[in-house]
Amino acid sequence: MKALIIEDESLIARELKSKIVSIAPDVDILEVLPSLKTARKWFMENAEPDLIFADIQLSDGVSFEIFERFELKCPVIFTTAYDEYAIRAFKVNGIDYLLKPVDIDDLKKAIDKCRNLHEQKTKLPTNLQELMQVLQQPANGKQLYKEKFVVSVRNNWIPILTKDISCFVRENLNYIFTFSGEKYIVDYVTLEEIEDLLDPKIFYRANRQAIVHIDSIQSVKPHENQKLTLTLKAPLKMEQDISREKAPGFKKWFER
Repeated sequence: MKALIIEDESLIARELKSKIVSIAPDVDILEVLPSLKTARKWFMENAEPDLIFADIQLSDGVSFEIFERFELKCPVIFTTAYDEYAIRAFKVNGIDYLLKPVDIDDLKKAIDKCRNLHEQKTKLPTNLQELMQVLQQPANGKQLYKEKFVVSVRNNWIPILTKDISCFVRENLNYIFTFSGEKYIVDYVTLEEIEDLLDPKIFYRANRQAIVHIDSIQSVKPHENQKLTLTLKAPLKMEQDISREKAPGFKKWFER
């Protein structure tokens, strides 16, 4: 198999390449790319490889941009020091997700998985639900969801536990509102990114501007046009509308 490494830290890249060579001599590392810029140039000039090893957070952005831009079909083994990108990784051909420092046994299992796909010419699953059936589930059988968000307050980083968050609201920037009424800017570009990190049994995307926690909802008011208005509990007492199209799905989620 011909493989590519996308990693901005040269020492980590060399170590990863060394591990791959030692456990999978049939994997030919074509090149090590240290940034989004070099990766974009490489994919514009070359055919996609059989396998990609990619760090997520690079010096000039996140590697997801590469896969969204070039619509690559080959499997990807993501390597990262963070676990909050797991769900998004599985949406862009991610076949495994390894936390740094990469364990050599986990690396071998991931490569074996890709090798089997390559040899059998198995078509990769086209959606997250199918892909999760192919991947090995975590040992505890639970999906990975973000447990806390880190916000900046007067040049200090403050952890906010996800269970304490009443809602996320888009107001030019994205904000966290806690059950106690505190408001913080959260460093994510879109609500879609945040939504991917949350347990859908607990959080619901009410509309383009808000994601709400199920325990934050005080009441739901139906309207004649079949739309709904949610009123969140004090101290927020915020209202959020749900469209007629989303109303049936919300009702099932809310009364489960």
